[in-house]
Amino acid sequence: MNLIFDAHAHYQDKAFDNDRALLLNRLPKLGVSAVVNSSTDLESAKKTLKLCKEYDFLFAGVGIHPLSVRDIEKSYEEKIKNMLNEDQNIVCIGEIGLDYYHDPESKEEQKKLFEKQIEISLDFNLPIVVHDRLAHEDTVLILQEYKPKGMIHCFSGDLKMAKEIVDLGMYLSFGGMVTFKNSGDLEEVVSNIPIDRILLETDAPYLAPEPYRSKRCDSSFIPLIAQKISNIRGISLEELLWTTKENACDLFNIAF
Repeated sequence: MNLIFDAHAHYQDKAFDNDRALLLNRLPKLGVSAVVNSSTDLESAKKTLKLCKEYDFLFAGVGIHPLSVRDIEKSYEEKIKNMLNEDQNIVCIGEIGLDYYHDPESKEEQKKLFEKQIEISLDFNLPIVVHDRLAHEDTVLILQEYKPKGMIHCFSGDLKMAKEIVDLGMYLSFGGMVTFKNSGDLEEVVSNIPIDRILLETDAPYLAPEPYRSKRCDSSFIPLIAQKISNIRGISLEELLWTTKENACDLFNIAF
C-alpha cells in the first residue's frame, strides 16, 4: 500500500525544472499516495494548479508567503478567491504565516497579510498551512484569536508552543529537521504530543533529511523522517506512516 502522505512540498520550484515530470511520474511507484503542493505567491499558485491537473496525487495550496509581502498585488484577495471558486484541487490556504528571520522590518505588514488569508480560509472552510520562522509568539497569538483549522509546517517551536497549537485542534508537521543532530526541542515535542496531531512533510526541494542533508529533497525521503519519529515514539514505521496519512486525510478532507 502507498502510505506516504507528504503534507507540504513545492514541486513548482525551479529546482525541479530539469526532471520534474520524470520525478513526479516515479513517486507513486515509491509509495507516495498524496502530496499537498503549497504556493508562495500568485504566480506559483498558477503553476501549482497546473501541476495538480496533470498529476492526480497532487493537491494544491494557494496563498501568499510572508516573504512575498512586499510584492503582493492589490487584488490578491480577489484572485485567491477566484482560484478557490474555480478549482476543486485546492485543499488549503498556504503557505502563509510570519517570517521574522529573513524580514524583521515587515512584521506589521506580515501580520496583516496572515490575518487576511486566515479570514479567507474561514470563509471557504479550508485549513491553513502556516510558516513560522522566529515568530512563535505572534503566530500563536493570531491563531488563538482566529482559531482556524490547519497545521504548522516544519514545526520548530518548543513543547509549550506545541501544546498551545494542539489545544487549538491544529496539527504539527515535521520534516527533515527532526533527523538533524542539532534538532533542538523537536524530539521532546515529537515524544509528547498526541500522535493524531502529527503530520509528515518534506518541504521539497528544501530540508532533506539525514543522510541527504543539503541535497535536493523529494517526497520519497518521507520514510527517513518517519523512521526517526517512529523510533522516538517506539512504534513501527508502518504504523507511523499509516497514522500520519490518516491525519493528513482528515485535515485536508481527502478520501482514498
